[in-house]
Formats: sequence, C-alpha cells, structure tokens
Amino acid sequence: MARGEHRAGLVPALLKQWRAQRGLSQLDLALAADVSARHVSFIETGRSLPSADMVLRLASTLGVPLRQVNTMLVAAGHSPVYDDAAAEMPETIRQAIDLLMAHHEPFPVVVIDRSYDVVDLNRSAIAVLGAVLGLAPTDVPADADGIGSLGLNLMRLTFDPHGAQPWLVNFDEVGSQLLWRLQRESLAQPDDGELRALIDDILEMPTVAPDWRDVDLSTPAEPALVLHLQRGDIDLRFLTTVTSFQAPQNVDVEQLQIEHWFPTDELTAETCTALARSR
Repeated sequence: MARGEHRAGLVPALLKQWRAQRGLSQLDLALAADVSARHVSFIETGRSLPSADMVLRLASTLGVPLRQVNTMLVAAGHSPVYDDAAAEMPETIRQAIDLLMAHHEPFPVVVIDRSYDVVDLNRSAIAVLGAVLGLAPTDVPADADGIGSLGLNLMRLTFDPHGAQPWLVNFDEVGSQLLWRLQRESLAQPDDGELRALIDDILEMPTVAPDWRDVDLSTPAEPALVLHLQRGDIDLRFLTTVTSFQAPQNVDVEQLQIEHWFPTDELTAETCTALARSR
C-alpha cells in the first residue's frame, strides 16, 4: 500500500473512532469545532487529508489524549507537536508534585503513569505500603526515588495474591472497580498495547472473579475508592482521590495520576503518623 493511501485510510478510521467514542454525529462535531460538516465528511471518507491545524482543532474538540493526537498528526502527514520524548520531567511539574506530596504528609501520595507503574511516592506512602506488605524499614529505600526503581505497578500489586491483595479487606469491591476502570481506559485508547498487556496480566491472576471479566458500561465508575487495609495490629481506612494536570503540552505529564489517600477515621490518622515517624 502506498504511503499516501495508508494515510488516507488511517485518518478517517481514527477520526471515526474518536467521534464514535464521544457519541457525536458528524454534524455535532462540525458544530462543536466550528467547521463545516462537509469538511468533516470529506475527512472521514478519505476525500481529503486535514491540515495540522484542522487535526488539532478536531482532536481538541473530541478530547483526544495527546499521545493519540500525535498519532493523528503523523497519519495526516504532519509532524507531532507534543513532546513524547523519554526525558526528565519538567522542573515546574517536578516541583508541583514534590509540593503536593510534602503537604499531604503524614498521609500517602502515590504518583503513577498511564500503565499504573509507580513513578513516585511520598514518605508516608512508603511507610504504609511497607507495613502492609510486611517489609521492615531496612527493606524499603528511604527516598521515594529509590522505591520507584523497584518496578512497582499499583494494579498488579493490588491483585497479586502475594502482594497487597490478602491485606485488602474490601478487595471484592475495590478489585472489581479497578478492573472495570482499567477496561474502560483501554476501550478509550484501543491502540495502547501497555494497557492491554496489563489487563491480560490481571485477568490471569487467581484473585479475579469470573463475573468481573466483562465490564458493565452501563454502571457508572465510582468517583473515589475506599481502601480498607489490615495486617496484624495495623488497621487502615482511606478515601482515595486522583489529581491530574490539565493542558500539560507534554504526553508523559498528561498521563500522570496523583493519588491522594485521605484517612477516614482517627485511628488511621494516628497510625499513619506513627508509621511515618518510625520510618
């Protein structure tokens, strides 16, 4: 297949895919993006290739993630515009994350990427995870950068029968919600092989109930999760929330998720304070 023919076929497919996911007709998209419905139709039928500005306008209207915007630009014969290089995190972002983590002490903050790999943690997260996993203080690096090198994945850790799963009292509730969230994210980004591989790994674990395997898209996702962790004398209950950066102009930064764990009772707050001091 010639290069131009390949592009002509890929751009319509990508645009149709994202428009369908957002539940918009061609006319809806045209009105929202302030372009002609005829032009949208021409792009989707392959009669014309969009300019870079048109790709950016349509993608922005559809809320396409930056990584996929780059894919659409390349498919249309243009250069990607969003930084996708494996470089160090911008200093302003690094400072903002450090500030969030420090201000949330003595309660956990966990920073993860789009594949739920742990990028960073504050000291309280290291202390709590270490205690729940049965690690002695000397088993866990004293700095958050160090524990990031252990290759932790928050999803795998949650479902792993040799990880956090045995100590998660409400695992049935949390596990089903997390798996359905992961499946929804994969459906929204069908070309993301890392997410698909993560789902496959999770589904092979013996802790996954058979009725969790098919996501129920009619059930709304929970805006926050409650974690009940218990091991020995340690009994912790947290409400978790997720923070992300808006308009980051950087692919990796856009896909960072910052999980804040808030204690739901006085005992949890006191235990976190004691754990943080001991480590």
